[in-house]
Amino acid sequence: MTRRRRLRSLWNRVDSGEIHQAPRKWQPWLSDTGSLTQKIERVIGRKLEVQVLRDCHQNLNSDESRYFHFQTKRCRIREVLLCADGTPLVMARSVIPGFSSSGSNQAVLRLGRKPLGAVLFSKTRKRSKKKALREIAHLNKRNAQWQQCHRKYEKLPSTLWARRTLYKLKGRPLLVCEIFLPELLKYSATA
Repeated sequence: MTRRRRLRSLWNRVDSGEIHQAPRKWQPWLSDTGSLTQKIERVIGRKLEVQVLRDCHQNLNSDESRYFHFQTKRCRIREVLLCADGTPLVMARSVIPGFSSSGSNQAVLRLGRKPLGAVLFSKTRKRSKKKALREIAHLNKRNAQWQQCHRKYEKLPSTLWARRTLYKLKGRPLLVCEIFLPELLKYSATA
């Protein structure tokens, strides 16, 4: 009799205690529940520049697809670098299913060089009382996410920390993965 083993994801829920595996300097960035863009802008004292790397439809990998109960195969994928004075601090990948960007949610399709947080954390948007699902991962050269980031931004250390959050925009899911680049550590996350 063959024994089936559950596939282990490299992503772990923030509340699982895995956050304590991260170096202390990364923990405030990984665990923060607000807008990452707004937090960085508060810390650096100016607006971030958004460099759009890709904004197109593509197939999801199975790890991303599980967030949508494996019912969504193709989504709008938006990849950006969040930069300060031209220096990348974060690489973000947003997965936006078609059903999440229809009707009154169409603003997510017209972001251009605006950060997604401008829509997700707008002052007019009602916040859900339910806590967003947030996971963290320690990425290295063997991970697809690290390799994908390296293709877009070559100056990477051999390991990176990342967080992934399933947000709801008017009840519809959007998955956002944020990979923290070493230059971010020049700024204290406590501001």
